[in-house]
Amino acid sequence: MNYTLITGACGGLGGAFVRLLAERGEALFITGRSGEKLSALAQSLKEKFPELPVECCPCDLADSGSRQALFAYADARGIAFSRLVYVAGVDIQKAAEKYTEEKIVLQARVNLEGAVSLARGVFARRGEGVCELLAVGSMSASCPMPYFALYSATKKGLEQFWVALRTEVKGRAKATVVLPGGIPTREDIVENIRTHGWFGRVSALPPEKVARAALKAVSRNRRKTVIGFWNKILYGLECVTPLSLRLRVIAKIWGRTEKDAF
Repeated sequence: MNYTLITGACGGLGGAFVRLLAERGEALFITGRSGEKLSALAQSLKEKFPELPVECCPCDLADSGSRQALFAYADARGIAFSRLVYVAGVDIQKAAEKYTEEKIVLQARVNLEGAVSLARGVFARRGEGVCELLAVGSMSASCPMPYFALYSATKKGLEQFWVALRTEVKGRAKATVVLPGGIPTREDIVENIRTHGWFGRVSALPPEKVARAALKAVSRNRRKTVIGFWNKILYGLECVTPLSLRLRVIAKIWGRTEKDAF
């Protein structure tokens, strides 16, 4: 039996992927930072879906040793994978000068290094047939973003890696990166969407809609998919708007508030 590995499974978007795939009866391998939360989620899944195969293993995606331990756990149980859903991300928003070295490393490793590592690990342990490698990117990758600079840069790196990976694994795996806007999964994100005004409101989508569209996109082997009608419009407008103007608008909006990693 092949499993879907879902990172950030206890979060709002990760949880939406978990629910959708559980309803389909697909075997799940869930991971996140908190072993306690993962165990509670696995137990609730087993109560609601008694026949559903569920494995869970905590993992700090910013730590290479923890990522290796995750795959050692899978190897010890003979687990093969049919899909990776890389949801986890660190969305720090503040001026670059206010970052600490610790937060620079955390955001870069979780948003990019961890994704590359898990893509490699899942692909090496794929079961029979064509597996799916799905990464949740961001509309933030479409333009350099003052006050969100490292986040947008790491998401752009994730996007470019995934697009290149798709060519390398052609015929053996489908690789898709999806670009959603804001997803109101935590109170701080809801507040950020509010402070971003019209841009925040029209780009925000519920996690269930994002998860459903993302799974559909990777099943069709899309290279890159912008999720949401208004996001597609905004993405197109960005392509014809001078960069200097985009930077001024983004700096004005994103400079209103700041948040740190939870």
